[in-house]
Amino acid sequence: MPARLLHYSDLENGYDDPTRLGRLAGLVADRRSPDTVVVGTGDNTAPGVLSMVEEGRQALDFFEAVDPAADTFGNHDFDYGLDAIREIVADSPQTWVSANVELDGDTFGESVGVVPSTVVNADGAAVGLVGVTEPKTASMCPGATDLTFTDPVAAVSREAESLRAQGVDAVVVLSHLGGDDDELARETDVDAILGGHVHSERVERVDDTILTRPGANGHTLLEIDLEAGTVDRHAVQDGPVDQSVRTALAARRDATGLDEVVGHVSDPLIRDRDRKGRGECRIGNFIADAYRWAADADVGLQNSGGIREGDPLLGEVTVADLVSVVPFDEPVTVAELTGSELRQLCRQADGWQFSALPDRWHAHVSGLSIREDDSGQITATIDGGPIADDETYTLATSDYLFHTDHEFPVLDGHHRVESLDTQYEILAAYARQRGIDPEIEGRIVRAAHETSDQRVGEPID
Repeated sequence: MPARLLHYSDLENGYDDPTRLGRLAGLVADRRSPDTVVVGTGDNTAPGVLSMVEEGRQALDFFEAVDPAADTFGNHDFDYGLDAIREIVADSPQTWVSANVELDGDTFGESVGVVPSTVVNADGAAVGLVGVTEPKTASMCPGATDLTFTDPVAAVSREAESLRAQGVDAVVVLSHLGGDDDELARETDVDAILGGHVHSERVERVDDTILTRPGANGHTLLEIDLEAGTVDRHAVQDGPVDQSVRTALAARRDATGLDEVVGHVSDPLIRDRDRKGRGECRIGNFIADAYRWAADADVGLQNSGGIREGDPLLGEVTVADLVSVVPFDEPVTVAELTGSELRQLCRQADGWQFSALPDRWHAHVSGLSIREDDSGQITATIDGGPIADDETYTLATSDYLFHTDHEFPVLDGHHRVESLDTQYEILAAYARQRGIDPEIEGRIVRAAHETSDQRVGEPID
């Protein structure tokens, strides 16, 4: 079985750094040989600054240069609706494999070439590829609400049996399931599961199945040798630059018209996965403050997952920089909640109490103070005083949270009272008028989650 896989995933904001994506394309070319199969595992069209402007089509610059064998859908690949991703599929060189995404009972995208699985020849070795997507995508992404996401274990089992019957040398899953890859490995007969969705790197074995994730934003390329059972990690920053990709993405970036400087940052605003998902942080305070200010609301709220990872904000900050923080073309929405509902929302900020992402703290707030004691009990105050159950409070947050039951299920469409500008436009307006100088203020204190970076009673940044 002399086959090697080159695995990328979750390129997302990586497109906003043309040199990085140029290096990723150059590294793929450098590592390629006749026995190589190049594959992606979702969220390789969105989100990001260029993605929002181009509705995901900036990915075609990379796809055309790299010429992957296959890719599958991530939840963000549906950010701009079904027609937009269909057009990308039709115009891209790779085969898109999707075994558990259906529209009206048929494989989604079947008319433009999407198939549940495919067989690729790698220097005489037949490698079967099957793709699956997080079943909660319809809840997570407004653009995917018309789709049905079936059980990925059943879908992979069905396709693996078919591929084995065709005599393939190996069955490889292209997965955008995140943490559910482990169950997939235990319940199906496959040789490797190449994953995405979760933004941390991973190289492990579960029940003799190789499991990998390269992380997000195009920093890492993984090379899997199926015969030897080994995985090599290649840092993209060390790769040669594909000038065609860098030039094409730079031209798209220059054409966005989002280069206005709206503020300055002297102390770096960090937005990495660990910081934004563990409690209070400066970037979260900045966003929540901006929402509250724009709406003149009692409370501002930003969900942790909506803050996208990337380089720290430092020095001159442009509109494009703020788009990269929340790269979604959706408005800030004002809602009315009772005090009882507001306290419920505070309890739902902790993923251990509700969420498919139990390791994440979900809330960044303005106007609220939230305390979690060492038993996990959560209490909250508003502007230093108690929250009255029968009082009505106004909340400004991303419109996404009224669509999904994946986070803050207490919020629903009936709470909406007003829509404001797009998220990044709110951030830019706030930066122009109020500056960008957020501080840690003790808005969120999590005694039950003390770490080496956080003493009891002190929020982290």
